[in-house]
Amino acid sequence: MKIIDCRGLACPQPVMETKKILDRLEIQEITVLVDNPTSRENVSRFAAGQGYQVSVRDEKDQSVITIRRGEMGKEETKPAPQKTAIAEGLVFFIDSDSMGRGSEELGGILMRAFLHTLGEGDLKPQKMILVNSGVRLACEGSPALEDLQTAASQGVEILACGTCLNYFELKEKLRAGRVSNMYEILNTLSQAGKTVKI
Repeated sequence: MKIIDCRGLACPQPVMETKKILDRLEIQEITVLVDNPTSRENVSRFAAGQGYQVSVRDEKDQSVITIRRGEMGKEETKPAPQKTAIAEGLVFFIDSDSMGRGSEELGGILMRAFLHTLGEGDLKPQKMILVNSGVRLACEGSPALEDLQTAASQGVEILACGTCLNYFELKEKLRAGRVSNMYEILNTLSQAGKTVKI
């Protein structure tokens, strides 16, 4: 039995770590340790939604989630995990290095979590357009840089507004995607099958 210690991890990391292990077909049972009710509910709901048997035991400072594949001793029936797929025509438009309004600090945490989850997930947008402070996400020193580089390596085309990079004096620090211009951005948006503003 495999034990995954997800105590202290921020949302959605406990779910993503659980998914990584469950995608290994040889694993029949895992135990996930979490230290807050939100993670307990998210991991339990995710595993149950994937068809696993889930039991939860709350202890003093943690919850112990046991996840089993179907009935023990039976042949594995879970399909192999899907490879990364690009959703043709889907464009993500990101105009800030923060998600939502209100707290900038919280918004930064949410944006990083979103991009990390995107990098770990199976379905990707065809393109991501970064404008205004959103270009900071793809530049040297960004806490989200590795996740954007992962998305790019999986086939997501990342377009960073050149005017925005110049404004923030970041053109030489772009490390994920490529420099674009408003003409290309306009054409990309107008030809997109679906645009999602993040």
